[in-house]
This record gives sequence, structure tokens and C-alpha cells, in this order.
Amino acid sequence: MKGIRQAGLLLVVLGSLLHAQNAPRTSYAESFRHGPTQITEDTLEVKLDPQNAQYRSRIKDSRGADRYLFTITPQGPEGDSSITSWRVQLKDLRHAIYNNVLVTTQDSGNDAKNDLGWLNPGKYAVVPINAMRIMKVDNFYVVLQVTAYHFTPVDSPYLDSMTVEARFTNSDPRGVSP
Repeated sequence: MKGIRQAGLLLVVLGSLLHAQNAPRTSYAESFRHGPTQITEDTLEVKLDPQNAQYRSRIKDSRGADRYLFTITPQGPEGDSSITSWRVQLKDLRHAIYNNVLVTTQDSGNDAKNDLGWLNPGKYAVVPINAMRIMKVDNFYVVLQVTAYHFTPVDSPYLDSMTVEARFTNSDPRGVSP
């Protein structure tokens, strides 16, 4: 009987470990921008493919004025139309000097947190493709989650589709008080 209990406990522990390994990781970073700006909360589901490879949407501030330009653009080998990943950017429309406020620093360093906006399903990506990406900008949060992606052919590095959920919220999605 003792052996059966130990085997059952071992199965529960192994199952928990396997679930933890498959659970999406959360990656968090704070932008170099630390101001009072809040936004009109919104959730977008963006479906990308080679025919609809780019996405653009204006994000409104809490007063309802266009404040940011949210873009998703394809990335791939230079001179080639194949897509290997997508890059997300958030541009402040009132401060043209800031072409992307979804980074921790404006200089191009090797900080992995600057790659939260790079949706790269490659096996050597700094941020795993299934990670929930949370970026605090000013006094709001941008949450990105890749919900689906597909390679063509299946064993190639070239994407034929990706679905991204983008959520803009004034509340910390991690459930942590500021």
C-alpha cells in the first residue's frame, strides 16, 4: 500500500512539473517612459499572414484623443519576402523622437527585455513565443500574447500566419499593486 501511495505521489509531482514546463511564461519589462498618461482600454485580435503582413491601429489616451500608433511589421531575411517573425512597436504621436516606447532603453543594447516586442517563434528566441509579454509604458500596460502561428512548410523557418492578442489596460495585469 505504501508503494502505491509513493507511486501516486510521484505521478502527481511529475504531472505538476510537466504542466509547469508547458505553461506560458510571463515576461515583464518597464519602458524608459515613466509618465502619468493612461489610455482608453482595448483588446485587439490581430491575424497576420503574407497577404496581411502589417497591422496599424491608433491607441487613444484616457481623454479619447489619438495618442499612440500601434504597429506590427513582418521581419525576414533582407531582400526576401519570406516572414520569420513579426515586430511590435508603439510610437508616441505627440513625441516623434520616440519611435518605439515598448523598450526599456532608447539605445540599441543587448537587453533581452527590449525583445518583448519581437514575436519570434524560432527555437533560439530570447523570449519564448508562448510567453505572455507585459510592458508598462507611462501609467498603462501593453499585454501581448501569440495565440497561434504556423510555418509553411511545417519544418521551415518561414511563417504563413500568426494570431496576436494585444491588450491595452490601465491596471497591472499581473495582479500586483503599483
